[in-house]
Amino acid sequence: MSITPLDGENQKKRVCYFFDSDIGGFHYGPGHPMKPTRIRMCHSLVMNYGLYKKMEIFRAKPATKREMTQFHSDEYVDFLSKITPSNMNSFVREQHKYNVGDDCPVFDGLFDYCSISAGGSMEGAARLSRDKCDIAVNWAGGLHHAKKSEASGFCYVNDIVLGVLELLRYHKRVLYIDIDVHHGDGVEEAFYTTDRVMTVSFHKYGEYFPGTGELRDVGVMKGKYYALNFPLRDGISDENYKSVFEPVIQQVMESYDPSAIVLQCGTDSLSGDKLGCLNLSMRGHANCVKFVKSFNKPLLLLGGGGYTMRNVSRAWAYETGLAAGVELGPDIPVNEYYEYFGPDYQLDVKSSNTDDLNTSAYLNRVKQIVMENLRHCGGVPSVQMTDTPTLPIDAEMDDPNADEDLIPQDTRRPRRLLDSRIQNDGELSDSDDEGEGGRRNHARHRDSDSVESAGGISGRKYGLGAGIMHTSAAPTHGAGPSGHITDVRVFSTPKASSMEVESPPPVETVELEVKMENGSEGEGGGRETSDSMDIDSSSAPTPAAIASEAPVLATSS
Repeated sequence: MSITPLDGENQKKRVCYFFDSDIGGFHYGPGHPMKPTRIRMCHSLVMNYGLYKKMEIFRAKPATKREMTQFHSDEYVDFLSKITPSNMNSFVREQHKYNVGDDCPVFDGLFDYCSISAGGSMEGAARLSRDKCDIAVNWAGGLHHAKKSEASGFCYVNDIVLGVLELLRYHKRVLYIDIDVHHGDGVEEAFYTTDRVMTVSFHKYGEYFPGTGELRDVGVMKGKYYALNFPLRDGISDENYKSVFEPVIQQVMESYDPSAIVLQCGTDSLSGDKLGCLNLSMRGHANCVKFVKSFNKPLLLLGGGGYTMRNVSRAWAYETGLAAGVELGPDIPVNEYYEYFGPDYQLDVKSSNTDDLNTSAYLNRVKQIVMENLRHCGGVPSVQMTDTPTLPIDAEMDDPNADEDLIPQDTRRPRRLLDSRIQNDGELSDSDDEGEGGRRNHARHRDSDSVESAGGISGRKYGLGAGIMHTSAAPTHGAGPSGHITDVRVFSTPKASSMEVESPPPVETVELEVKMENGSEGEGGGRETSDSMDIDSSSAPTPAAIASEAPVLATSS
Protein backbone atom coordinates (compact mmCIF):
# COMPACT_ATOMS: atom_id res chain seq x y z
CA MET A 1 0.00 0.00 0.00
CA SER A 2 1.47 3.38 -1.05
CA ILE A 3 -0.08 5.49 1.74
CA THR A 4 -1.09 4.63 5.30
CA PRO A 5 -3.08 6.75 7.78
CA LEU A 6 -1.04 8.39 10.52
CA ASP A 7 -1.37 7.04 14.04
CA GLY A 8 -2.68 9.32 16.74
CA GLU A 9 -4.49 11.76 14.44
CA ASN A 10 -7.10 13.45 16.62
CA GLN A 11 -9.08 14.88 13.74
CA LYS A 12 -8.86 15.03 9.99
CA LYS A 13 -7.55 18.28 8.55
CA ARG A 14 -9.09 20.03 5.58
CA VAL A 15 -6.16 20.63 3.23
CA CYS A 16 -6.01 23.07 0.30
CA TYR A 17 -3.11 22.41 -2.06
CA PHE A 18 -2.09 25.05 -4.60
CA PHE A 19 -0.30 24.21 -7.83
CA ASP A 20 0.01 25.97 -11.16
CA SER A 21 1.30 23.82 -14.00
CA ASP A 22 3.01 26.85 -15.56
CA ILE A 23 5.50 27.05 -12.69
CA GLY A 24 7.68 24.27 -14.10
CA GLY A 25 8.22 26.17 -17.35
CA PHE A 26 10.27 29.00 -15.89
CA HIS A 27 14.05 28.86 -15.92
CA TYR A 28 16.49 31.14 -14.13
CA GLY A 29 19.21 30.43 -16.68
CA PRO A 30 21.98 27.90 -17.39
CA GLY A 31 23.99 26.95 -14.33
CA HIS A 32 21.68 28.68 -11.87
CA PRO A 33 20.92 26.52 -8.81
CA MET A 34 17.29 27.60 -8.44
CA LYS A 35 15.13 25.35 -10.63
CA PRO A 36 11.33 25.81 -10.53
CA THR A 37 11.00 22.35 -12.12
CA ARG A 38 11.40 20.91 -8.61
CA ILE A 39 7.83 22.03 -7.81
CA ARG A 40 6.51 20.10 -10.79
CA MET A 41 8.51 17.05 -9.71
CA CYS A 42 6.96 17.30 -6.26
CA HIS A 43 3.47 17.58 -7.77
CA SER A 44 4.12 14.50 -9.88
CA LEU A 45 4.88 12.52 -6.72
CA VAL A 46 1.83 13.97 -4.96
CA MET A 47 -0.46 12.86 -7.78
CA ASN A 48 1.06 9.41 -8.30
CA TYR A 49 0.94 8.64 -4.58
CA GLY A 50 -2.81 9.36 -4.76
CA LEU A 51 -2.75 12.33 -2.38
CA TYR A 52 -5.14 14.21 -4.66
CA LYS A 53 -7.95 12.13 -3.13
CA LYS A 54 -7.18 13.49 0.34
CA MET A 55 -7.24 17.24 -0.34
CA GLU A 56 -8.62 20.01 -2.49
CA ILE A 57 -6.37 21.10 -5.33
CA PHE A 58 -6.51 24.67 -6.61
CA ARG A 59 -4.84 26.77 -9.25
CA ALA A 60 -4.59 30.14 -7.55
CA LYS A 61 -5.32 33.38 -9.33
CA PRO A 62 -1.96 35.08 -10.00
CA ALA A 63 -1.29 38.09 -7.80
CA THR A 64 -1.84 41.46 -9.43
CA LYS A 65 0.48 44.48 -9.31
CA ARG A 66 -1.88 46.16 -6.86
CA GLU A 67 -1.79 43.18 -4.51
CA MET A 68 2.01 43.07 -4.62
CA THR A 69 2.20 46.75 -3.63
CA GLN A 70 0.64 45.95 -0.25
CA PHE A 71 4.28 45.32 0.72
CA HIS A 72 6.56 46.20 -2.18
CA SER A 73 7.07 49.71 -3.52
CA ASP A 74 5.14 50.78 -6.60
CA GLU A 75 8.33 51.56 -8.53
CA TYR A 76 9.85 48.14 -7.82
CA VAL A 77 6.74 46.21 -8.86
CA ASP A 78 6.43 48.33 -12.00
CA PHE A 79 10.07 47.57 -12.82
CA LEU A 80 9.51 43.80 -12.42
CA SER A 81 6.49 43.93 -14.72
CA LYS A 82 8.39 45.73 -17.48
CA ILE A 83 11.85 44.18 -17.62
CA THR A 84 12.54 41.29 -20.01
CA PRO A 85 15.74 39.74 -21.42
CA SER A 86 15.19 41.67 -24.65
CA ASN A 87 14.93 45.14 -23.08
CA MET A 88 17.12 44.71 -19.98
CA ASN A 89 19.87 46.88 -21.49
CA SER A 90 17.49 49.84 -21.19
CA PHE A 91 17.18 49.31 -17.42
CA VAL A 92 20.85 49.13 -16.35
CA ARG A 93 20.47 51.76 -13.66
CA GLU A 94 17.30 50.19 -12.28
CA GLN A 95 18.87 46.72 -12.23
CA HIS A 96 21.64 47.99 -10.00
CA LYS A 97 19.16 49.86 -7.81
CA TYR A 98 16.90 46.82 -7.29
CA ASN A 99 19.72 44.23 -7.13
CA VAL A 100 18.54 42.39 -10.24
CA GLY A 101 21.01 40.73 -12.58
CA ASP A 102 23.34 38.39 -10.68
CA ASP A 103 21.82 36.01 -8.11
CA CYS A 104 18.45 37.29 -9.28
CA PRO A 105 18.70 37.22 -13.08
CA VAL A 106 16.24 38.56 -15.61
CA PHE A 107 14.51 35.68 -17.42
CA ASP A 108 11.49 35.19 -19.65
CA GLY A 109 8.23 35.34 -17.71
CA LEU A 110 9.82 36.79 -14.57
CA PHE A 111 6.73 38.74 -13.50
CA ASP A 112 4.40 35.82 -14.24
CA TYR A 113 6.60 33.60 -12.06
CA CYS A 114 6.35 36.09 -9.18
CA SER A 115 2.59 36.39 -9.67
CA ILE A 116 2.05 32.63 -9.44
CA SER A 117 4.20 32.33 -6.35
CA ALA A 118 2.54 35.23 -4.53
CA GLY A 119 -0.98 34.31 -5.68
CA GLY A 120 -0.81 30.85 -4.13
CA SER A 121 0.35 32.17 -0.74
CA MET A 122 -2.23 34.96 -0.67
CA GLU A 123 -5.12 32.73 -1.65
CA GLY A 124 -4.00 30.07 0.81
CA ALA A 125 -4.01 32.68 3.58
CA ALA A 126 -7.41 33.95 2.46
CA ARG A 127 -8.91 30.46 2.63
CA LEU A 128 -7.44 29.88 6.08
CA SER A 129 -8.87 33.19 7.32
CA ARG A 130 -12.35 32.30 6.08
CA ASP A 131 -12.21 28.82 7.65
CA LYS A 132 -12.39 27.10 4.26
CA CYS A 133 -9.47 24.85 5.23
CA ASP A 134 -7.21 23.99 8.16
CA ILE A 135 -3.92 23.70 6.23
CA ALA A 136 -2.98 25.47 3.00
CA VAL A 137 0.04 24.29 0.99
CA ASN A 138 1.92 26.35 -1.63
CA TRP A 139 5.32 24.87 -2.48
CA ALA A 140 5.85 27.60 -5.10
CA GLY A 141 6.01 30.15 -2.27
CA GLY A 142 8.42 30.65 0.62
CA LEU A 143 10.67 33.22 -1.12
CA HIS A 144 11.78 34.81 2.14
CA HIS A 145 14.72 37.01 1.06
CA ALA A 146 12.88 39.59 -1.08
CA LYS A 147 12.79 43.11 0.40
CA LYS A 148 10.41 46.02 -0.04
CA SER A 149 12.36 47.47 -2.97
CA GLU A 150 15.03 44.90 -3.65
CA ALA A 151 15.46 41.37 -4.97
CA SER A 152 17.74 39.09 -3.00
CA GLY A 153 18.77 35.44 -2.82
CA PHE A 154 16.82 34.23 -5.89
CA CYS A 155 13.68 35.97 -4.50
CA TYR A 156 11.90 38.88 -6.20
CA VAL A 157 8.48 39.15 -4.54
CA ASN A 158 8.10 38.18 -0.88
CA ASP A 159 4.98 36.01 -1.01
CA ILE A 160 5.34 35.20 2.70
CA VAL A 161 4.89 38.83 3.78
CA LEU A 162 1.90 39.17 1.44
CA GLY A 163 0.37 36.01 2.91
CA VAL A 164 0.98 37.16 6.49
CA LEU A 165 -0.60 40.55 5.73
CA GLU A 166 -3.66 38.70 4.45
CA LEU A 167 -3.81 36.64 7.65
CA LEU A 168 -3.46 39.78 9.81
CA ARG A 169 -6.73 41.11 8.42
CA TYR A 170 -8.54 38.40 10.41
CA HIS A 171 -6.02 37.12 12.99
CA LYS A 172 -4.70 39.08 15.96
CA ARG A 173 -1.28 37.43 16.03
CA VAL A 174 0.60 35.37 13.45
CA LEU A 175 3.65 33.19 14.09
CA TYR A 176 6.23 32.77 11.31
CA ILE A 177 8.66 29.81 11.57
CA ASP A 178 11.58 29.37 9.14
CA ILE A 179 13.51 26.07 8.86
CA ASP A 180 15.43 27.03 5.72
CA VAL A 181 19.23 26.81 6.03
CA HIS A 182 19.35 30.55 5.27
CA HIS A 183 18.04 33.24 7.58
CA GLY A 184 14.57 34.56 6.70
CA ASP A 185 15.81 38.14 6.56
CA GLY A 186 13.11 39.59 4.29
CA VAL A 187 10.24 38.48 6.54
CA GLU A 188 12.03 39.50 9.74
CA GLU A 189 12.79 42.93 8.32
CA ALA A 190 9.17 43.47 7.25
CA PHE A 191 7.79 42.83 10.76
CA TYR A 192 10.80 43.97 12.84
CA THR A 193 8.86 46.77 14.55
CA THR A 194 5.53 45.07 15.32
CA ASP A 195 4.33 42.62 17.96
CA ARG A 196 1.53 41.24 15.80
CA VAL A 197 3.96 38.92 14.01
CA MET A 198 6.61 36.86 15.76
CA THR A 199 9.38 35.53 13.51
CA VAL A 200 11.41 32.49 14.57
CA SER A 201 14.28 31.36 12.32
CA PHE A 202 16.61 28.34 12.66
CA HIS A 203 19.50 28.83 10.26
CA LYS A 204 23.21 28.53 9.57
CA TYR A 205 25.06 31.61 10.77
CA GLY A 206 28.64 32.72 10.27
CA GLU A 207 30.17 33.65 6.88
CA TYR A 208 27.01 32.49 5.20
CA PHE A 209 24.35 34.20 3.10
CA PRO A 210 22.63 36.54 3.91
CA GLY A 211 24.84 37.30 6.94
CA THR A 212 21.94 38.32 9.19
CA GLY A 213 20.11 36.45 11.94
CA GLU A 214 22.45 36.93 14.86
CA LEU A 215 21.29 35.75 18.27
CA ARG A 216 21.09 39.36 19.51
CA ASP A 217 18.75 40.48 16.69
CA VAL A 218 15.46 40.55 18.58
CA GLY A 219 13.46 43.41 17.02
CA VAL A 220 13.08 47.08 17.88
CA MET A 221 10.47 49.42 19.37
CA LYS A 222 7.10 47.71 19.71
CA GLY A 223 8.50 44.59 18.07
CA LYS A 224 11.39 44.14 20.50
CA TYR A 225 11.77 40.47 21.52
CA TYR A 226 9.28 39.42 18.81
CA ALA A 227 12.06 38.36 16.43
CA LEU A 228 13.87 35.21 17.55
CA ASN A 229 16.95 33.78 15.84
CA PHE A 230 18.60 30.44 16.51
CA PRO A 231 22.02 30.40 14.76
CA LEU A 232 23.35 26.93 13.93
CA ARG A 233 26.70 25.51 12.89
CA ASP A 234 27.43 23.02 10.10
CA GLY A 235 26.16 19.46 10.04
CA ILE A 236 23.37 19.49 12.63
CA SER A 237 21.71 16.08 13.03
CA ASP A 238 18.03 15.15 13.38
CA GLU A 239 18.33 14.56 17.12
CA ASN A 240 20.06 17.86 17.87
CA TYR A 241 17.68 19.81 15.64
CA LYS A 242 14.67 18.27 17.38
CA SER A 243 16.20 18.99 20.81
CA VAL A 244 16.16 22.73 20.11
CA PHE A 245 13.22 23.13 17.71
CA GLU A 246 10.50 21.54 19.80
CA PRO A 247 11.25 23.23 23.15
CA VAL A 248 11.57 26.67 21.54
CA ILE A 249 8.39 26.38 19.50
CA GLN A 250 6.50 24.93 22.48
CA GLN A 251 7.50 27.94 24.59
CA VAL A 252 6.65 30.35 21.77
CA MET A 253 3.15 28.87 21.47
CA GLU A 254 2.59 29.22 25.21
CA SER A 255 3.98 32.75 25.49
CA TYR A 256 2.72 34.30 22.25
CA ASP A 257 -0.48 32.28 21.61
CA PRO A 258 -0.76 32.96 17.87
CA SER A 259 -4.06 32.38 16.09
CA ALA A 260 -2.36 31.33 12.80
CA ILE A 261 1.04 29.89 11.83
CA VAL A 262 3.13 30.23 8.67
CA LEU A 263 5.84 27.58 8.25
CA GLN A 264 8.54 28.08 5.62
CA CYS A 265 9.80 24.57 4.74
CA GLY A 266 13.01 25.32 2.84
CA THR A 267 14.65 21.99 2.02
CA ASP A 268 18.21 23.27 1.64
CA SER A 269 18.60 22.22 5.29
CA LEU A 270 18.47 18.58 4.09
CA SER A 271 21.58 16.46 3.88
CA GLY A 272 23.27 16.57 0.48
CA ASP A 273 21.86 19.91 -0.66
CA LYS A 274 24.01 21.70 -3.25
CA LEU A 275 24.07 24.97 -1.31
CA GLY A 276 23.17 23.85 2.22
CA CYS A 277 25.50 22.62 4.94
CA LEU A 278 23.17 20.99 7.47
CA ASN A 279 22.56 17.25 7.79
CA LEU A 280 18.83 16.68 8.28
CA SER A 281 17.13 13.59 6.92
CA MET A 282 13.75 13.82 5.25
CA ARG A 283 12.02 12.56 8.40
CA GLY A 284 13.99 14.94 10.61
CA HIS A 285 12.86 17.85 8.41
CA ALA A 286 9.28 16.58 8.27
CA ASN A 287 9.19 16.20 12.05
CA CYS A 288 9.05 20.01 12.23
CA VAL A 289 5.90 20.00 10.08
CA LYS A 290 4.37 17.25 12.20
CA PHE A 291 5.12 19.08 15.44
CA VAL A 292 3.74 22.45 14.26
CA LYS A 293 0.64 20.74 12.88
CA SER A 294 -0.04 19.19 16.30
CA PHE A 295 -1.01 22.61 17.74
CA ASN A 296 -4.19 22.54 15.59
CA LYS A 297 -3.88 26.15 14.46
CA PRO A 298 -4.58 27.41 10.91
CA LEU A 299 -1.35 26.52 9.11
CA LEU A 300 0.14 27.87 5.89
CA LEU A 301 2.90 25.58 4.53
CA LEU A 302 5.26 27.23 2.06
CA GLY A 303 8.30 26.12 0.06
CA GLY A 304 11.59 27.97 -0.06
CA GLY A 305 15.17 26.95 -0.72
CA GLY A 306 16.26 23.52 -1.88
CA TYR A 307 18.68 22.89 -4.73
CA THR A 308 18.99 19.11 -5.04
CA MET A 309 15.77 18.61 -6.98
CA ARG A 310 15.18 14.93 -6.27
CA ASN A 311 15.45 15.52 -2.52
CA VAL A 312 13.31 18.66 -2.57
CA SER A 313 10.44 16.84 -4.28
CA ARG A 314 10.78 13.85 -1.93
CA ALA A 315 10.58 15.98 1.22
CA TRP A 316 7.73 18.22 0.09
CA ALA A 317 5.65 15.28 -1.17
CA TYR A 318 6.16 13.49 2.16
CA GLU A 319 5.20 16.64 4.08
CA THR A 320 2.11 17.08 1.90
CA GLY A 321 1.11 13.58 2.98
CA LEU A 322 1.66 14.48 6.65
CA ALA A 323 -0.59 17.52 6.21
CA ALA A 324 -3.29 15.29 4.73
CA GLY A 325 -2.96 12.79 7.60
CA VAL A 326 -1.17 9.96 5.77
CA GLU A 327 2.36 8.63 5.52
CA LEU A 328 3.74 7.85 2.09
CA GLY A 329 5.20 4.42 1.35
CA PRO A 330 8.94 3.96 0.89
CA ASP A 331 8.85 3.04 -2.83
CA ILE A 332 8.67 5.89 -5.34
CA PRO A 333 5.68 5.34 -7.67
CA VAL A 334 6.25 5.45 -11.40
CA ASN A 335 5.98 9.05 -12.59
CA GLU A 336 7.28 11.30 -15.34
CA TYR A 337 10.47 12.04 -13.36
CA TYR A 338 11.04 8.46 -12.19
CA GLU A 339 14.64 8.30 -13.46
CA TYR A 340 15.66 11.19 -11.19
CA PHE A 341 15.12 9.02 -8.12
CA GLY A 342 17.49 6.18 -9.04
CA PRO A 343 19.30 4.02 -8.33
CA ASP A 344 17.27 2.93 -5.28
CA TYR A 345 13.96 4.68 -6.17
CA GLN A 346 13.22 5.16 -2.46
CA LEU A 347 11.42 8.12 -0.93
CA ASP A 348 13.65 8.63 2.10
CA VAL A 349 16.51 11.14 2.19
CA LYS A 350 19.06 9.87 4.69
CA SER A 351 21.58 11.79 6.76
CA SER A 352 25.26 11.53 5.86
CA ASN A 353 28.20 10.80 8.16
CA THR A 354 29.37 14.41 8.22
CA ASP A 355 30.56 15.84 11.54
CA ASP A 356 28.05 17.74 13.66
CA LEU A 357 29.77 20.93 14.83
CA ASN A 358 26.83 21.81 17.08
CA THR A 359 27.94 20.58 20.48
CA SER A 360 25.44 20.04 23.28
CA ALA A 361 27.01 22.86 25.28
CA TYR A 362 26.64 25.30 22.35
CA LEU A 363 23.01 24.35 21.64
CA ASN A 364 22.02 24.55 25.31
CA ARG A 365 23.62 27.98 25.69
CA VAL A 366 21.87 29.37 22.60
CA LYS A 367 18.58 27.80 23.64
CA GLN A 368 18.87 29.38 27.07
CA ILE A 369 19.42 32.85 25.57
CA VAL A 370 16.48 32.41 23.15
CA MET A 371 14.21 31.36 26.01
CA GLU A 372 15.37 34.39 28.00
CA ASN A 373 14.52 36.70 25.09
CA LEU A 374 11.13 35.05 24.90
CA ARG A 375 10.44 35.75 28.57
CA HIS A 376 10.99 39.47 27.92
CA CYS A 377 7.82 39.54 25.81
CA GLY A 378 5.75 39.80 28.97
CA GLY A 379 2.73 37.79 27.91
CA VAL A 380 0.36 37.81 25.00
CA PRO A 381 0.16 41.25 23.31
CA SER A 382 -3.26 42.81 22.92
CA VAL A 383 -4.65 44.11 19.63
CA GLN A 384 -7.04 47.00 19.17
CA MET A 385 -10.28 46.00 17.48
CA THR A 386 -10.83 47.55 14.05
CA ASP A 387 -12.96 46.90 11.00
CA THR A 388 -11.52 44.36 8.58
CA PRO A 389 -10.27 46.22 5.48
CA THR A 390 -11.79 45.02 2.21
CA LEU A 391 -9.79 43.92 -0.81
CA PRO A 392 -10.70 42.63 -4.30
CA ILE A 393 -9.93 39.05 -3.21
CA ASP A 394 -12.88 39.17 -0.77
CA ALA A 395 -15.54 38.90 -3.46
CA GLU A 396 -13.86 35.89 -5.02
CA MET A 397 -13.41 34.14 -1.66
CA ASP A 398 -17.01 34.74 -0.57
CA ASP A 399 -18.37 32.84 -3.58
CA PRO A 400 -15.56 31.06 -5.46
CA ASN A 401 -18.06 29.01 -7.53
CA ALA A 402 -20.32 31.90 -8.51
CA ASP A 403 -20.33 30.86 -12.17
CA GLU A 404 -20.95 27.16 -11.51
CA ASP A 405 -24.71 27.42 -12.18
CA LEU A 406 -23.99 28.97 -15.58
CA ILE A 407 -22.23 25.85 -16.87
CA PRO A 408 -24.55 23.85 -19.21
CA GLN A 409 -25.60 20.51 -17.73
CA ASP A 410 -24.41 18.57 -20.79
CA THR A 411 -20.92 20.09 -20.60
CA ARG A 412 -18.00 18.38 -18.91
CA ARG A 413 -17.27 19.80 -15.46
CA PRO A 414 -14.22 22.12 -15.52
CA ARG A 415 -10.95 20.81 -14.16
CA ARG A 416 -11.14 23.32 -11.31
CA LEU A 417 -14.24 21.67 -9.84
CA LEU A 418 -12.94 18.14 -10.30
CA ASP A 419 -9.66 18.96 -8.54
CA SER A 420 -11.48 20.38 -5.53
CA ARG A 421 -13.22 17.08 -4.74
CA ILE A 422 -12.03 14.90 -1.88
CA GLN A 423 -12.61 11.13 -1.87
CA ASN A 424 -14.28 9.79 1.26
CA ASP A 425 -12.45 7.07 3.14
CA GLY A 426 -15.33 4.59 2.69
CA GLU A 427 -15.76 5.25 -1.00
CA LEU A 428 -15.41 2.24 -3.31
CA SER A 429 -12.55 2.70 -5.71
CA ASP A 430 -12.68 2.56 -9.47
CA SER A 431 -10.26 0.70 -11.70
CA ASP A 432 -7.61 3.41 -11.45
CA ASP A 433 -7.49 3.05 -7.68
CA GLU A 434 -7.78 -0.75 -7.56
CA GLY A 435 -5.49 -2.29 -5.02
CA GLU A 436 -5.62 0.27 -2.23
CA GLY A 437 -6.35 -1.29 1.13
CA GLY A 438 -5.45 -4.76 -0.13
CA ARG A 439 -8.47 -5.00 -2.43
CA ARG A 440 -6.58 -6.02 -5.53
CA ASN A 441 -7.05 -9.62 -6.69
CA HIS A 442 -3.52 -10.76 -7.47
CA ALA A 443 -4.57 -14.11 -8.99
CA ARG A 444 -3.41 -14.91 -12.53
CA HIS A 445 -5.18 -17.39 -14.77
CA ARG A 446 -1.84 -18.98 -15.73
CA ASP A 447 -0.71 -19.48 -12.15
CA SER A 448 -2.54 -22.40 -10.56
CA ASP A 449 -1.32 -21.59 -7.07
CA SER A 450 -2.63 -18.04 -7.32
CA VAL A 451 -6.03 -19.29 -8.50
CA GLU A 452 -6.29 -21.69 -5.58
CA SER A 453 -5.24 -19.07 -3.05
CA ALA A 454 -7.73 -16.59 -4.50
CA GLY A 455 -10.62 -18.90 -3.70
CA GLY A 456 -11.12 -20.31 -7.15
CA ILE A 457 -10.76 -23.91 -8.40
CA SER A 458 -7.92 -26.04 -7.11
CA GLY A 459 -4.43 -26.14 -8.43
CA ARG A 460 -5.13 -29.33 -10.45
CA LYS A 461 -5.01 -28.66 -14.20
CA TYR A 462 -8.11 -29.89 -15.99
CA GLY A 463 -6.74 -29.02 -19.40
CA LEU A 464 -9.86 -27.17 -20.39
CA GLY A 465 -8.03 -23.97 -21.32
CA ALA A 466 -4.83 -25.59 -22.51
CA GLY A 467 -6.45 -28.52 -24.28
CA ILE A 468 -8.92 -26.59 -26.38
CA MET A 469 -6.46 -23.86 -27.26
CA HIS A 470 -3.71 -26.41 -28.00
CA THR A 471 -4.43 -27.74 -31.49
CA SER A 472 -2.89 -30.49 -33.59
CA ALA A 473 -5.31 -32.39 -35.82
CA ALA A 474 -7.94 -30.83 -38.03
CA PRO A 475 -8.40 -27.19 -39.06
CA THR A 476 -11.49 -25.34 -37.84
CA HIS A 477 -13.63 -22.55 -39.10
CA GLY A 478 -11.66 -19.30 -38.84
CA ALA A 479 -14.59 -16.89 -38.87
CA GLY A 480 -15.51 -17.30 -35.21
CA PRO A 481 -17.81 -19.32 -33.01
CA SER A 482 -20.67 -19.28 -35.51
CA GLY A 483 -18.78 -21.66 -37.76
CA HIS A 484 -18.95 -24.65 -35.42
CA ILE A 485 -20.87 -26.17 -32.53
CA THR A 486 -18.98 -27.52 -29.55
CA ASP A 487 -20.44 -30.12 -27.19
CA VAL A 488 -18.57 -30.53 -23.92
CA ARG A 489 -19.45 -33.41 -21.62
CA VAL A 490 -17.88 -33.46 -18.19
CA PHE A 491 -18.02 -36.74 -16.30
CA SER A 492 -17.05 -37.08 -12.68
CA THR A 493 -18.00 -39.07 -9.65
CA PRO A 494 -20.00 -36.76 -7.39
CA LYS A 495 -18.72 -36.85 -3.82
CA ALA A 496 -19.58 -33.35 -2.60
CA SER A 497 -22.64 -31.14 -2.81
CA SER A 498 -22.89 -28.49 -5.48
CA MET A 499 -22.28 -25.76 -2.89
CA GLU A 500 -18.82 -27.01 -1.93
CA VAL A 501 -15.87 -25.36 -3.60
CA GLU A 502 -13.24 -27.98 -2.85
CA SER A 503 -11.94 -29.84 -5.91
CA PRO A 504 -12.32 -33.62 -6.30
CA PRO A 505 -9.41 -35.75 -5.09
CA PRO A 506 -6.63 -36.60 -7.56
CA VAL A 507 -7.80 -40.21 -8.05
CA GLU A 508 -10.94 -39.07 -9.81
CA THR A 509 -10.98 -38.80 -13.55
CA VAL A 510 -12.39 -36.16 -15.76
CA GLU A 511 -13.01 -36.79 -19.40
CA LEU A 512 -13.95 -34.15 -21.89
CA GLU A 513 -15.48 -35.11 -25.17
CA VAL A 514 -15.31 -32.42 -27.80
CA LYS A 515 -17.07 -32.73 -31.09
CA MET A 516 -16.48 -30.10 -33.76
CA GLU A 517 -19.06 -29.69 -36.51
CA ASN A 518 -18.60 -27.76 -39.73
CA GLY A 519 -14.94 -27.43 -38.86
CA SER A 520 -13.36 -29.13 -41.82
CA GLU A 521 -11.73 -26.07 -43.38
CA GLY A 522 -11.65 -22.54 -42.02
CA GLU A 523 -11.99 -19.40 -44.04
CA GLY A 524 -8.84 -17.96 -42.60
CA GLY A 525 -6.83 -21.17 -42.23
CA GLY A 526 -8.11 -21.17 -38.68
CA ARG A 527 -6.66 -22.73 -35.54
CA GLU A 528 -6.33 -26.50 -35.39
CA THR A 529 -8.14 -28.56 -32.75
CA SER A 530 -7.68 -32.00 -31.24
CA ASP A 531 -10.31 -34.64 -30.50
CA SER A 532 -8.23 -36.03 -27.63
CA MET A 533 -7.60 -33.90 -24.53
CA ASP A 534 -4.43 -33.93 -22.41
CA ILE A 535 -6.13 -35.60 -19.46
CA ASP A 536 -4.89 -38.53 -17.40
CA SER A 537 -7.17 -41.48 -18.29
CA SER A 538 -5.13 -44.37 -16.94
CA SER A 539 -7.72 -45.13 -14.30
CA ALA A 540 -10.81 -44.17 -16.30
CA PRO A 541 -13.94 -46.29 -15.69
CA THR A 542 -15.72 -48.10 -18.50
CA PRO A 543 -18.28 -46.23 -20.59
CA ALA A 544 -21.04 -48.35 -19.06
CA ALA A 545 -20.05 -47.37 -15.53
CA ILE A 546 -19.92 -43.73 -16.49
CA ALA A 547 -23.34 -43.85 -18.08
CA SER A 548 -24.91 -45.48 -15.01
CA GLU A 549 -23.24 -43.39 -12.25
CA ALA A 550 -22.41 -39.91 -13.48
CA PRO A 551 -24.68 -37.06 -14.60
CA VAL A 552 -24.16 -35.61 -18.05
CA LEU A 553 -23.71 -31.88 -18.63
CA ALA A 554 -24.14 -30.71 -22.18
CA THR A 555 -23.48 -27.17 -23.34
CA SER A 556 -23.71 -25.77 -26.82
CA SER A 557 -22.19 -22.58 -28.06
